[in-house]
Amino acid sequence: MAAAASCGGLWWCRLLLLLLPLLPALPAGPAGMLHPRDTPSRERRELGGLWSFRADWSPGRDAGFAQRWYRQPLRQTGPVIDMPVPASFNDITQDPSLQNYIGWVWYEKEVLLPLRWLRGDPAPRVVLRVGSAHYYSIVWVNGVQVVEHEGGHLPFEADISSIVQGSPGTLCRVTVALNNTLTPHTLPPGSIQYMTDKTRYPKNYFVQNIKFDFFNYAGIHRPVVLYTTPSVYIDDITVTTTSSDSVGMVQYQVSVVGSTDYSLSLSLRDQEGKVVATGDGPVGELKVLNPNLWWPYLMHENPGYLYSLEVTMQARAAGALLEDVYALPVGIRTVHVTSTQFLINGRPFYFHGVNKHEDADIRGKGLDWPLIVKDFNLLRWLGANSFRTSHYPYAEEIMDLCDAYGIVVIDECPGVGIKLPESFGNKSLQHHLAVMEELIRRDKNRPSVVMWSVANEPASELPPAAHYFKTVIAHTKALDPSRPVTFVTDANYALDHGAPYVDVICVNSYFSWYHDPGHLEVIPLQLTAQFENWYKTYHKPIIQSEYGADSVPGLHSDPPLMFSEEYQKAMLREYHSVFDKKRKEYVIGELIWNFADFMTNQGTTRVLGNKKGIFTRQRQPKSAAFVLRDRYWKIANESSCLPPVITSHSLFL
Repeated sequence: MAAAASCGGLWWCRLLLLLLPLLPALPAGPAGMLHPRDTPSRERRELGGLWSFRADWSPGRDAGFAQRWYRQPLRQTGPVIDMPVPASFNDITQDPSLQNYIGWVWYEKEVLLPLRWLRGDPAPRVVLRVGSAHYYSIVWVNGVQVVEHEGGHLPFEADISSIVQGSPGTLCRVTVALNNTLTPHTLPPGSIQYMTDKTRYPKNYFVQNIKFDFFNYAGIHRPVVLYTTPSVYIDDITVTTTSSDSVGMVQYQVSVVGSTDYSLSLSLRDQEGKVVATGDGPVGELKVLNPNLWWPYLMHENPGYLYSLEVTMQARAAGALLEDVYALPVGIRTVHVTSTQFLINGRPFYFHGVNKHEDADIRGKGLDWPLIVKDFNLLRWLGANSFRTSHYPYAEEIMDLCDAYGIVVIDECPGVGIKLPESFGNKSLQHHLAVMEELIRRDKNRPSVVMWSVANEPASELPPAAHYFKTVIAHTKALDPSRPVTFVTDANYALDHGAPYVDVICVNSYFSWYHDPGHLEVIPLQLTAQFENWYKTYHKPIIQSEYGADSVPGLHSDPPLMFSEEYQKAMLREYHSVFDKKRKEYVIGELIWNFADFMTNQGTTRVLGNKKGIFTRQRQPKSAAFVLRDRYWKIANESSCLPPVITSHSLFL
């Protein structure tokens, strides 16, 4: 057996110690994280397309910092290649070393800015925003460091006005250094393992170990945007809603940065553009008579109804009258949890949906509009009313469509693979709290988001998990009291230290797959016992948050054998028979694992990825997709109050 040294975060720490003298301390970012929109007072420009790219292949992955690559155009530092943004870098080239690369990579984009962005009295505020980059990012503009950010899957930004407006020309050079190393204290966690047997491994050979079952794609995964605001601007808007039979209430809070002498006016418009309520001031409440409520898909004939909250700010700065306008989509709806039900607008809601991944051929986790629209068309064809963002926050563009289409979301942070005792320590906890703050700041106003999930399959049976999850869940509730909080468990019901603190029990189980493989006959007994034990212990509603089986498309077997399409169908039907009994009691949802096949690390149990999708990675249906479609439309018809009865065609496209 080869000797190996598991150094956890040692390699990462070496790099940080090396870089600390070079990285100046940066002020904390602004409180708000409003999605960039074109408005009468704001402009936005996406920096998508081809960027210059260079991986740092030096032994310590530190050449870029030692040689200060950010001080000059990246092409002048050595060979660069074209890299599309947004996209993961792993599958773009034919280089297997880049596919599995761990360490620092460098991106660069040069863009010409409009003169109107650089001049004026006062000049506009110019902001650089990165939708997400995995995992640790440092950003320079024209050689000046403007922001650094830890964590993938969430946006970060920097005010670059003074840099670009102080430049002699209109050229703006954006440089991003990105490191995909995972440590025991990142989310998700990981560790670096050095192989020290020199008879078997080259010098300084190491691998990235992870405890989650999807590929650790890296790169700039979502749009990079430049946008402007006035120098006095609307920084943040927080909205909550309540409703009764004939009245909807929209509570709002608006923060303004740049001046204390300003006025605010608000108009709430319906989808026809009619103003239905007005207000003024930074805090208030708008009253809407006979509101159109935000309803989930298949729960109402007009799902996903959105109003537009138009906020207008006026202020004086440098003798000039400034105006900032921002329009926020608003859905009026309520969420409530009882011991046996999940209520949306006072009506029982049953989650019949999927788990997904941001994953596709070539682009990896990079945002891709054709793929996004295809996925939503498949969700609606399937009759799915919900999904969980397994196992990290999805792109804002995806969340926008959930709001508009009425797809209900369990919004999950990247807390997947928390298995090691050291990942429950204070350093990990503080980062976890910060990530929840970022997630809630981004998605707090979305009607589609009905519940926060703070982790997936952690080692919640370990004693430190009690304090850890009590703290994370309490912090999440303090940040957003309007939504329930959960995490997804695969622990034994009697040993789970985090379950006492959640509002909804979410359970993953793979009976007759990872347990008693091939024995479909054990599912009714084991699944029934699972539900009854959890409910008897906690008296909280339960979601089957994962279940499923791998199937290789085109592989058939009768009688059903594992990995055949028939076995996947048979397993689903066994689970469904139990769901149908328990959803009359306290089971409030079922989410199949998975919507589509996805890539994983190479291994003897994975043949080009995880094959538990009901669709292939190319979004073609397997036999199980039709089983699930029939089921979901049947459930929708049973629970619908709509005349006439919904069909699989009446609400699709």
